[in-house]
Amino acid sequence: MRIPSIVDRRCLADSVPTKHRADEHRAEAAASAIGVIVHGATRPRRYARRMTPEPTNTEAIRVITRFEASNGIPDQMRADVRMLGALLGQVLRESGTAGLYEDVERLRLATIQAADADNDEAFERAASIADSFTIERADEVARAFTCYFHLVNLAEEHQRVRILRERAGQPDRPTSSGAPAHAPDTVATAFARLSEEIGEEAARERLAALRFHPVFTAHPTEARRRAVSGSIRRLAELLTQNDAASPEGAEQHRAHRRMLEEIDTLWRTAPLRAQKPSPTDEVRTVMGVFDETLFTTVPHVYRRIDDELRGEDSGSGAPVVPAFVRVGSWVGGDRDGNPFVTASVTREAAKIASEHVLLGLERAVERIGRTLTLDDADTPASTEVTAIWQSFADRHPELAADIAKRSPSEPHRRVMLALVHRIHATRVEEDGGYAVPDELLADLHAVQDSLVAAGARRHGYGGVQHLIWQVETYGFHLTELEVRQHAQVHAKALAELDAGGELSEQTEEVLDVFRAVAEIQQRYGLRAAGRYVVSFTQSAADLAAVHKLADYALGADAPVLDVVPLFETFADLQAAPGILAEVVQFPEFRARLAATDNRLEVMLGYSDSSKDVGPVAANLALYEAQRDIAQWAVDAGIQLTLFHGRGGALGRGGGPANSAILAQPPHSVDGRFKLTEQGEVIFARYGEPAIAMRHIDQVAAATLLASSPTIEKRNSGAAERFASVAKVMDVASRDRFFSLVGADGFAPWFATVTPMEEIGLLALGSRPARRGLSVESLEDLRAIPWVFAWTQARINLAGWFGLGSALEAVGDEQALLAAYREWPVLRTMIDNVAMSLAKTDERIARQYLALGDRDDLAQIVLDELRLTREWVIRLTGGDGLLVNKPILQRAVQLRTPYVDALSLLQLRALRALRSAPAQPDADPDLQRLLLLSVSGVAAGLQNTG
Repeated sequence: MRIPSIVDRRCLADSVPTKHRADEHRAEAAASAIGVIVHGATRPRRYARRMTPEPTNTEAIRVITRFEASNGIPDQMRADVRMLGALLGQVLRESGTAGLYEDVERLRLATIQAADADNDEAFERAASIADSFTIERADEVARAFTCYFHLVNLAEEHQRVRILRERAGQPDRPTSSGAPAHAPDTVATAFARLSEEIGEEAARERLAALRFHPVFTAHPTEARRRAVSGSIRRLAELLTQNDAASPEGAEQHRAHRRMLEEIDTLWRTAPLRAQKPSPTDEVRTVMGVFDETLFTTVPHVYRRIDDELRGEDSGSGAPVVPAFVRVGSWVGGDRDGNPFVTASVTREAAKIASEHVLLGLERAVERIGRTLTLDDADTPASTEVTAIWQSFADRHPELAADIAKRSPSEPHRRVMLALVHRIHATRVEEDGGYAVPDELLADLHAVQDSLVAAGARRHGYGGVQHLIWQVETYGFHLTELEVRQHAQVHAKALAELDAGGELSEQTEEVLDVFRAVAEIQQRYGLRAAGRYVVSFTQSAADLAAVHKLADYALGADAPVLDVVPLFETFADLQAAPGILAEVVQFPEFRARLAATDNRLEVMLGYSDSSKDVGPVAANLALYEAQRDIAQWAVDAGIQLTLFHGRGGALGRGGGPANSAILAQPPHSVDGRFKLTEQGEVIFARYGEPAIAMRHIDQVAAATLLASSPTIEKRNSGAAERFASVAKVMDVASRDRFFSLVGADGFAPWFATVTPMEEIGLLALGSRPARRGLSVESLEDLRAIPWVFAWTQARINLAGWFGLGSALEAVGDEQALLAAYREWPVLRTMIDNVAMSLAKTDERIARQYLALGDRDDLAQIVLDELRLTREWVIRLTGGDGLLVNKPILQRAVQLRTPYVDALSLLQLRALRALRSAPAQPDADPDLQRLLLLSVSGVAAGLQNTG
């Protein structure tokens, strides 16, 4: 059975009873709306003419109508998906094997029917279809559905960009006072609210101290190949061109032709990496985000906020917005459990990042410099600018003569082009370069001051200000490279060093890391490297060990280090304040605090704490830890920055960052927010300029507003009022979690009912999925495969398990409804769980759980799933999940049948692999099908780990 095309429907209009014709027309529109894998109903007319009319089926029309008409999407997005779907269909017909298109349609229709009112008969039929395919056909079908998800995700992102641009082009509506009303969730709005509470002067002081610090990591959660991401990026550009083209004009036809070519490339590109990327490959991948987005986008964020705050005066005076973004990186520095990240890799990572930022600055300064064609008669240069030029001319007379010849009476242009040469010399390490970024900043400020003094204020505070912002944000290092290592590795190295004798290769490597950090600081400045994160910090001695090792490595020449404890487990979070109180008494820490105005950074691990005690208890423990650490810092006079080790998935602290920030305890933010960004999250949040600008603005706004008296009073008051609720939830959720993970044989059962072991075969990143223990133990399993595996099994257990029992233990629905309304911690938790539950599927989950032959454990999971869903719906209102978030609900519902199709293909492969006798090498075709489906499900659910 397959969906009829538009051509078929029109040809058969007279044969369809009148009462069905309205349904048919709605089906045609709805099929276009969802952007299903291509059938004729989504094919533009110029492509429809090439089709052979196919038999129709009125039942298929009714099915597609019921399913898709209830999932309306904006007209522009509908058109995009219709077009992309049509092109994909053409590619499947042209490039797939015979009958592929029809097989894709059969499975698609069956999963849509199964999703419609939970049709069990249709579900069984869909499973039978998936099982009936040959391995070769199943491989192609999985690839087709994965391509579909990439295209729909692209269309959704393009719609977000379209909306953001439309909003940016609309004037702000005036308030009753006549002043413009800024959009919600922006720094301008947060500043206005803060000014009302604490006064404008105090609000400006807080704005000046604002800091948002994302840290990019190489944690392996991006299932897409870089080649696939590149193809999608090119398609995004073509969609933009299509928007600008005249309908049915030559430019639109050209865009469609190129999109067809690009989708064909996407189809023909192997979706799986042939081998794991090296750490250096990962560095270069992340650099792509800076080159294409962040380097130019961040100063535009500053400018937009300054425009909103200063209004008509913007650009004519010194900006009020500081360069508040700092970007960190663990890529090439995080060696915890990754033997491939060596000191030489860290050196190379710093070199690559510096090359990218200096090349970017070189081009940016040249671009701005060439526009400063201001004649010295009207815009004379200051004595400082004249001195800069003279110094350059003395060093490089021939080059200076050439620049002067091209800019005979344009002193500011001459100087800027001279700066380009000095930046180039810095990049290639020639004489005449800058020693530190502050030297370049001094020159740029001199040019800015000269322009302002000469009356060219808008030039000084325009393009030159953008350059200043870029240097302040990125320096000559681009990313602040952070080292991370496990406390036990340090302990072993110290034991060897203290004992004397020959050192192991691992200990030699540990010492070489400190030498690498010292070299990076000397070459690129102190900001380039210096934070040293200690994983699994359990005592003050774990932190002191870093300074001892640095002393062993370099003695008096040791690098400047900010040692950052990472508290990860439930017990470590509780012990954190005591450990911090002890460590700040150590001489090395006292000296560093004195040098940094009492600044201290503390990292909190979301992933391992959730795997340790379950997501509910972990969230509550993290709140309490932040509260206690923040209060300790206030009492000790410490300027605290809490570093949140959040992942993309809910089981790893994921979810909307701005709502999480506004739920934090008093003094735990204080205008500074730092978090890890990884895998697919990096590209989702920072890969497109308009989305990156919106994300940075939102997070910065929440960071600024979180320390307002109103927010702090609300959060502390709610925590006190609902402390008894929290206590009951904590105990009940942990008990329920331990009843599952503490059961005999849980670890091997988990490995059987999920593709956990197989995920390790995916070439996602250079880092191993395990620290080394066997499948008999979960203690050494990384949090990413723990979350990823449950997600693939459509259970998402890591994001919600235990919440139902926790709420049931409280029992008082009215009290819980009040807590949901008034307590931001609980509201954020439940809203995030609702999203996690919406992506689960009990029928699919049952199929995975049945693989383990442990009905007792399977029943625990299913009972908790139903209980949690029931309570979440009762507290959020409505008759289903995400009723209070219709846009998110629509996105999930639209994808569910198609994710189901891939899950059925994955189950087919997993069953075969599990039933095969133990052998060193599994069937490579089955393994490939499994991994293809893993990649596709990740694309469909839009998150991995």
